[in-house]
Amino acid sequence: MSTASSAPRDYELSTVKFSRLARRGVLLGLSAGQLLVVGIGAVVFVFALYSGGGAALTYSLPIMAVSAGLAWIGVGGRKLVEWFPIVARWLWRSSGGQLLFRRHVVKPRPAGTLALPGDAARLRQWHDPETGAVMVHDPHRSTLTAIVGVTHPAFILLDPIEQQRRVTSWGRVLATACRSGRMSSVQVMERTLPDSGKGLAEWWSQHGAHDESFTSKTYAELIERAGPAGERHASTVSISLDMKAAARAIKAAGGGNRGAAAVLRQEMATVTAALRAADLSPSAWLEPGDLAVILRSAYDPVVAGALERHGDMGRDLATAGPVAVSENWSSVRSDSAHHCVLWISEWPRSLVYPGFLAPVLLSSGVRRTFTLLYTPLRTDQAARDIRKKKTEYISDASQRQRIGQIEDAQQSAEFNDVLQQEADLTAGHGILRTTGLIAISAQDPDELERAVADIEQAAIQASCETRRLWGQQAQAFSAAALPLCRPV
Repeated sequence: MSTASSAPRDYELSTVKFSRLARRGVLLGLSAGQLLVVGIGAVVFVFALYSGGGAALTYSLPIMAVSAGLAWIGVGGRKLVEWFPIVARWLWRSSGGQLLFRRHVVKPRPAGTLALPGDAARLRQWHDPETGAVMVHDPHRSTLTAIVGVTHPAFILLDPIEQQRRVTSWGRVLATACRSGRMSSVQVMERTLPDSGKGLAEWWSQHGAHDESFTSKTYAELIERAGPAGERHASTVSISLDMKAAARAIKAAGGGNRGAAAVLRQEMATVTAALRAADLSPSAWLEPGDLAVILRSAYDPVVAGALERHGDMGRDLATAGPVAVSENWSSVRSDSAHHCVLWISEWPRSLVYPGFLAPVLLSSGVRRTFTLLYTPLRTDQAARDIRKKKTEYISDASQRQRIGQIEDAQQSAEFNDVLQQEADLTAGHGILRTTGLIAISAQDPDELERAVADIEQAAIQASCETRRLWGQQAQAFSAAALPLCRPV
């Protein structure tokens, strides 16, 4: 995906087009796994032909049929051979008891760690004394992450000219992340939450008539007893510093976590300025208590309203994680909810207008978290990647021409996307790898399946294709529902 967009006209929105997900393989469109099983089938065929003739070929037919089936039969959007690593990892985790997490309540956790399950347990918190923000350190990936809340007006209510201007400004924000060269990833997360009524209560405390009249007392009691009356949207932007890429700057700033925090503060200031230039309103960078509420609400949605209404509750990162997590093949269960994560496997193939995701983001009655994970590529890295893709395409085209295989429209479209990315890069735009995830939560499995069906239908209306991440729901949930720039 490139940060370029077509020039706007004075009277209407400009359409945008997404790059297709590349599906080219190592040779002739075949992946490494497909080539392996096809090669096994070919070796068996040649050995049987020269060793035993027709009789040996008869006995080897089942092996060749299995090889062909594994290479070309697809299930759930994947070839059978591509399911092997997923199934193998699932079986290994299942045999090792890694599908269940139970917190040891009486066992103290190491100081500074986040109370999260799985590989997220290695994350460490760093409280920046200068900004008061919490920074999350991943020692294995060598990243340092900070989160900022963002407020903005409803995009669909703006006029077309203003929408186009904001789209262009957001492209500049993403281009800023590409130019830095020190960003590991950028995560944009929007949570759909039940409205706890806190905003109404705050308005009444500031503007209400606090006298002893019957009307005033009755209204105050109604506000106090009111539960969730609607939905609200909360947006965050997370930036992750690549400590290896910024090693020289970190060393110059004093080294260690203090040096990394100093470098990250520079990136935070740059991102804040870019967000304001895009007419977005960033709040203060999240403190430990703010992050704790988000983590607790993700795993335990039932208490989200109480945490919001009582601002002094649930603000300890040491206890913000779940008490129990159980993962199965199609979903994951935590404290008070069942969750399912969908991956946007295909963005719109045709020209669409900005705001095309409105059916997904604004469908009512479903508790969901929509996440975009951007991986910025440095200019030199992006140029090498584009040259590699062009070379692979030309080589594949030559091989197909030799064997008489006809080039299909999908291959041509992928090559045209590569050429467009090269043109955008030459024009000074940034290149990003984008991953879209949707985490859906419900209180019981039946309600969850209904919510998943609703979101899948909404994605179809948005011209997107979604796939359930079978066998990797726990890891996908930590990436989709937590603002920590976690990989899938």
